[in-house]
Amino acid sequence: MKKNLGPLGAVYPMPVLMIATYGEDGTVDVMNAAWGMICAENKIALFLDEDHKTTLNILAKKAFTVSIADKAHVDAADFYGIASGNDMPDKFARTGYTAVKSGFVDAPVIDEFPLVMECKLEQIIDSGNVYAVIGNIVNTAADESAVGEDGKVDPEKLNALIFDTFRAGYYTVGEKAGQAWQDGMKFMDK
Repeated sequence: MKKNLGPLGAVYPMPVLMIATYGEDGTVDVMNAAWGMICAENKIALFLDEDHKTTLNILAKKAFTVSIADKAHVDAADFYGIASGNDMPDKFARTGYTAVKSGFVDAPVIDEFPLVMECKLEQIIDSGNVYAVIGNIVNTAADESAVGEDGKVDPEKLNALIFDTFRAGYYTVGEKAGQAWQDGMKFMDK
C-alpha cells in the first residue's frame, strides 16, 4: 500500500549540474543546479530563476558550460549551491578550483569536474510559470579517467553525483542494472 506524501516533486535521481559562466568583468561564476536535463540530442534545458547571477551572465555572454559533479568534489559542488554569486562575488575563488576558457564558447571549464558540456545560448523560454535556458551543446569533453576502453564515458568511472529530493542528500550512481533498447525486447513479440 502506498502512503500519500502530498504534492512532492518525486523525480529521482536528479542530476548535480555545475553551470559555469563569466561575468561581464570576466569573473568566474559557478552554480549548482538539479533542475536540468537533456532535451534533444545536442540540447540541454536548465530551469533557473531569472535573477541568478548565472542566468544574468548567460544572457550577457550567450554561453555557459555544464559540468557533472562527482563524489571527489561534493564539498565544492554543494558550496556552489549554497552561496549566491549575487551576494558573494568571489564564490568561485574561495574553492581554489581552476577554470580555463573553453575553446568553443565564451565560458569557463572547471578543471576539477570530470565531464563538461560547452554550450551556446539558443533560447530562453519564459512562460510565466517556467523560466528555461536552452543551450546548444557544441562540445563535450571528459577526463580520460572517466572514459572506458571503448572510448565512451563510463558511468561507474565518472562517479557522478545525484541529488536526493526526498532527504536533500547526495549519492553516487550505482552499478549497471540493465541494457537500454535491449532488455525490454522480450515484450515486443507478445
